[in-house]
Order: sequence, then C-alpha cells, then structure tokens
Amino acid sequence: MAVPYATLGPRRVSAEDPCYIIAEIGVNHNGDVNLAHRMIDAAKLAGADAVKFQTFRTDDLVTASAQKADYQTETTGRGSQAEMLRRLELPTEAFAALHRHCKTVGIDFMSTAFDAHSLETVIALGPACLKWPSGELNNLPLLRLAARSGLPVMLSTGMGSVTEISVAVDQLAKSGCDDIIILQCVSNYPARIEEQNLRVIPALSAVFGRPVGFSDHTIGPFAAIAARALGMAVLEKHFTLDRALEGPDHAASIEPDQFAEMVSVIRAVEAGLGDGVKRAVASEEGVRAVARKSLVFCRALPQGHVLSEDDLVAKRPGTGISPDRLEVFLGLALKRGVEKDEMLVMDHVR
Repeated sequence: MAVPYATLGPRRVSAEDPCYIIAEIGVNHNGDVNLAHRMIDAAKLAGADAVKFQTFRTDDLVTASAQKADYQTETTGRGSQAEMLRRLELPTEAFAALHRHCKTVGIDFMSTAFDAHSLETVIALGPACLKWPSGELNNLPLLRLAARSGLPVMLSTGMGSVTEISVAVDQLAKSGCDDIIILQCVSNYPARIEEQNLRVIPALSAVFGRPVGFSDHTIGPFAAIAARALGMAVLEKHFTLDRALEGPDHAASIEPDQFAEMVSVIRAVEAGLGDGVKRAVASEEGVRAVARKSLVFCRALPQGHVLSEDDLVAKRPGTGISPDRLEVFLGLALKRGVEKDEMLVMDHVR
C-alpha cells in the first residue's frame, strides 16, 4: 500500500520520511519583534525545520466583548481577549522581516492567519505551507480562500470531529488544494498527556489517505516521542525562551534545551523504525552462532543404529544442522559409531 504523503516545497512529508518539526513561536514573542527574531535563531539551533508565528488583526479576530479562555485568564489575568491580543499583535510589516530572517538562517517560515486580511498577508510571503488553526476548522469561506493560494495546508483538528475534518478536507480539495496534512490536536494549554489519543494518528491517515501529524500542547517531550512511533509525519510544538515569561502560551511551551533534546530523541526513534520488513540484520550473525542450537547425539550410538527422535537433542552452538531439520534424519542408519554430544553432520547417515 502506498504511504500517504504531501509536499512542502521540495520536501516530501510522510510517516516514512524524517518528521517535519515545527517550533511554534506563536505569540510567545509577547509583541516584541526583537524577541521574535531571537527565537528564530534559537529554534534553528535547537533543530527545528520550521518556525510558526500567528498573524492577526485584533479587531478582525474578536469582538470587544469576547472573553478569555480559562487558561488565558490564569496566565495573563483578567480582561478581554481583545485587550490581551492587542498586546501580542505584531505589525504587518514585521512578518516580511521575520520571513527574510528565516531564509537567511535556513529554516522554513510559517504563520497562522486568523482573518482574511491576515491570510492574504501570509500568502503573499510564500510560506512553506498554510498552517490552519483548530479554531478555524469550520470556517469554510476562509478555508476556500486558503485553498486558492496554491499552497499546502496543514490542518489542526483540535475540538473537531471526524465529520468536521471531512468537510474541511473536502472544501480544500474542491477548491484546488491537494497537499493536505492533518494534525491531531487537543486544544488545551497545557493539555494532559492522557487526553492525547495518539492512536488516532494512524487511524486518521487510514481514513483520509493523508499524512497525519501532531500539534502537541502537552508539557515535555514524551507525547511527541510516542507519536513518532505511531506514524507522526509532522510535529508542531509550542516554543519559548523561558516558560516563566508572562503571556498566554509560555507555560504550555518547551524551552530550547529541551526542544533540542526532544529533536535528538525523535531522530533516534526514526532510525529505529526501519522499513517494516522482518529480517535478520548483519550485526546478529555473530550472535546467531552462539545463541542458536544444532542437533547433537544424546549418547554414544553404534554403526547401523537407526535414528529416532530420542537419539538427538538441540544444543549450542548453532554452527551445525538446525533443529528444524530433525525429521530429515529420522529412520536413517548411522554409517559409523558416534559419541555423546557429537554434532550431527550429513556424513553420519546413509
């Protein structure tokens, strides 16, 4: 069966290829453009393939009366969403500079857009793909606009059902987008590891015939490592320079040293996944001779003795005739006498 894949520029993304790892900076720059640039360098050093920002205009995203989520109140205090977002909003022109910075250091640029104007801004920059937020999964007009861009779409599915995912994928495909990557996601910050339902990764891939990744909002690297073993093709992980910084997402993010360690472990896991074909490997050959067994005689036997199962036993080393060939020798007569523990060879029998 062919492995589902998508393409991000020249790169193929699938469960069989190296996992595409995104450091989600999001709004962890706290509205500070200089901090955003520093985070690009830190993400590159930590082994990320891409960084992802968030592009929005507060007045186009929320009403003045929109309340914060509980986790946002816990991390940023009371007040409205609009007040919080205005402090985190970067000017439109900042994203062009961030994109140039990414090209200079050799890391892919992405930014999630939350409104039509911001989507057009991001599309104009030519990102590696359009990273779609879970909250916009059912925003079909915006999805259709994204599909017409000609860019791949990476679809986060937090809070979503299989039906909602199916509708979104159909809308993208009908509007001209064929490169679609689906991300399993639990929209809580931080999210508990026991809520991640990581087995949905291969399940979604089987249902939709698309590569499936994981937008990981848990603390630490453990869920991401397990997801890679289950076929995760893309990892998105919130990234911060300091989890103690003020802001809505820092507490659910991972710092550079731990991010780098996570990347290293994921690459090691990938090296161990192999191709799924069971076979002996070259390094086992020396062990085979020691650990496997050969047929030997249970006791001394005279010339002409007709061999029965009681005459032979399997013992190490495995350099002789394998025990699975026992029945070949039953009922044959010995050409000469043998000693106990003597290894059976073809010349022993007529």
